[in-house]
Amino acid sequence: MNKKFSLSWKGSSSPKKQRKYRENAPLNIKRKMLAAHLSKELRSKYKTRNVPLRKGDSVVIMRGKFSGTEGKIEKVFTKQLKVTVDSAKITTKKGNKVPLKLRPSVLLIKDLNLSDKFRAESLEKYGKAR
Repeated sequence: MNKKFSLSWKGSSSPKKQRKYRENAPLNIKRKMLAAHLSKELRSKYKTRNVPLRKGDSVVIMRGKFSGTEGKIEKVFTKQLKVTVDSAKITTKKGNKVPLKLRPSVLLIKDLNLSDKFRAESLEKYGKAR
């Protein structure tokens, strides 16, 4: 199979092709794939369901070992399509605490980091446009 990314790809029921699309996507498209659902309050305020994750956003982990814990996003791994949260750390055999890399589909955004003017303006446009 080709390793190239296709912009004309519409979708497939084949998991193999879906994984290939996500793996070979350029970073500007992968950035959009790193989106998580908003809480009900934020969803009604901005009139959108999800927003791409950023460092500093407050999130709640919805599934897995750390479900129900709140924390802030420490780091975003765009190539791997994962993020780390400060409250989700596992202990190694040596006793070191290592951050767990989580998928964005597991997270729910409680509070947004609006220190960037461009992000704040774009979210306000969402709320007014719809």
